[in-house]
Amino acid sequence: MRRRRQEDRWIHRWARPLIATIAAIGATGTAYLTVVKFMGGEAACPTEGCDRVLSSPYAEIFGLPLTLFGFLAYLSMAVLAIAPLLINPETHKELRQKVHDWTRLLLLVGSVSMVVFSGYLMYLLAFEIKALCLYCLTSATFTVLMLGLTLLGHRWEDTGQIMFTGLIVAVVALVGTLGVYAPVNGGGNSQTAAAGEVGPAITTTSGVAEIALADHLAAVGAKMYGAWWCPHCHDQKQLFGQEAAQAIPYIECDPQGANAQTALCQASDQIQGFPTWEVNGEFYSGTQRLETLADVSGYEGPRDFKN
Repeated sequence: MRRRRQEDRWIHRWARPLIATIAAIGATGTAYLTVVKFMGGEAACPTEGCDRVLSSPYAEIFGLPLTLFGFLAYLSMAVLAIAPLLINPETHKELRQKVHDWTRLLLLVGSVSMVVFSGYLMYLLAFEIKALCLYCLTSATFTVLMLGLTLLGHRWEDTGQIMFTGLIVAVVALVGTLGVYAPVNGGGNSQTAAAGEVGPAITTTSGVAEIALADHLAAVGAKMYGAWWCPHCHDQKQLFGQEAAQAIPYIECDPQGANAQTALCQASDQIQGFPTWEVNGEFYSGTQRLETLADVSGYEGPRDFKN
């Protein structure tokens, strides 16, 4: 019995520092992913699943990156966990206890909500996006750990009331999550086509030069190999603009993409990343300047490119 009480004291003493540490790590990771999303880059990840997830229609809420909301959630959990520990118990004992009690309940609400939301994201990864994202799996693990530490690391006077509160929070979080993603699940997102994924919409416009270059590339048999989730492929299309992007000879390599030609992409050992251009028998990896594509393809039309 004595050993059991010692274990309780240990978890009660270290639960909040551990929650704060986990939340700080989570906030750092989501901050990095948010910057990557805003900058249009690729996240450092051993699998292509990370960029595929970050480029999916599920990666945005209200037009903002999902990772931004994740950062705010982790930051809030870190602040709630550490807040009472910053108050001197010798001079402000009552205040420390009040802050401890309030933040204890808010930690429960926050951790339950994050677990529910992460659980739904795991469902999306497995059955909708069908990609392995190590960042997402790590984040889901963090949320479960924070919930466990919140429940085990605090003394709860009424266990039944806490279970009831947790259930109510879970239901509200699930309803809110389903409501947020209702437009995507209902087919209202323009980034998903009936025949497959097509990626983010092109927002730039094309000039005469961009359209002429796209037509020329198609005429000489050039090919752009890419994937709907690839941010650099989107950057390349942005350089061409909306009208010209429809005319460039684009080959979709991801099986879930619209009009996918995966076998054609796999047939060449020259395609090591996306986008890869094949022009006159030569391969060029990465986003290419329109002037470069014009030079290597023998284009002789106007070159006053807008983008």
